[in-house]
Amino acid sequence: MPKELKNLLIKANQKKWALWHFNISNLEQFRAIVLAAKELKNIPIMIGVSEGERNFIGLKQCVYLVRAFREEFEIPLFLNADHSQSIETAKTAFDAGFDSVHADFSKMSYEENLKSTKEIVDYIKSRNPDVSVEGELGYLRGESRVQKEVIEIQPEDLTKPEQAAEFTEKTGIDRFAGAFGNIHGIAANEPKLDIEKIAEIRKILPEDVAMVLHGGSGIPDKQIKEAIQAGINNIHINTEIRVAYTDALRKSLAENPEQIVPYKLFPPVIDAVKKKVEEKLKMFSLLST
Repeated sequence: MPKELKNLLIKANQKKWALWHFNISNLEQFRAIVLAAKELKNIPIMIGVSEGERNFIGLKQCVYLVRAFREEFEIPLFLNADHSQSIETAKTAFDAGFDSVHADFSKMSYEENLKSTKEIVDYIKSRNPDVSVEGELGYLRGESRVQKEVIEIQPEDLTKPEQAAEFTEKTGIDRFAGAFGNIHGIAANEPKLDIEKIAEIRKILPEDVAMVLHGGSGIPDKQIKEAIQAGINNIHINTEIRVAYTDALRKSLAENPEQIVPYKLFPPVIDAVKKKVEEKLKMFSLLST
């Protein structure tokens, strides 16, 4: 599966579409995402779990859940260790059997980020060169929630194209994540991606290195489409999944105050997440080409 992921991302770059990446926190969210992908012609997707999410679900449980859903639904699923912020957590995710590892040292200095990311790349590629490694450069403000106040993005937050080229070459990463005006969470105002910067960086990166957009939740469809045309091949969605899930769960509990059976409470919750995922998949993916 890791080699298939790399080939899909190269194709996405060549054909100008995006491979969607959805984070999960539990089985219900995972099932909703898989059901959406299955209904839409077995469309390939990435399943992401941050350090907090994989601690909650369980590292090995994440791996075996993906394998079980792959086998049952016969769709291309790829498991990514999202936002691994230490060398130890990145290595343990790879050792557990993840298809992809996101080495996120973007809060460090440029030099420390490069050094730590390269250590992860060297560790993984020496053991399985097909496993995809993502590095991140630039500072994304915010966190996974609906923001109440406008987050001001500073010029120094944004990825510098010349550093992006050097960082990619010296680390040997397969996927490059940058800061292009995006934030974590759903912005209080309308986000404004720097499409020109995305295009500039895309031109100087190797064709086989994918460009990743984190913080895809809440970005208008028009900007997402422009970002894909400019060179984004992989889009991360988490907050919109969480909002769809929690809103539907609160509604289900409110409408059924006496109900205590989880499998009777969760069907509308799964359906709400499924609909949100379908919205994304129908827009700008392999399905739309």
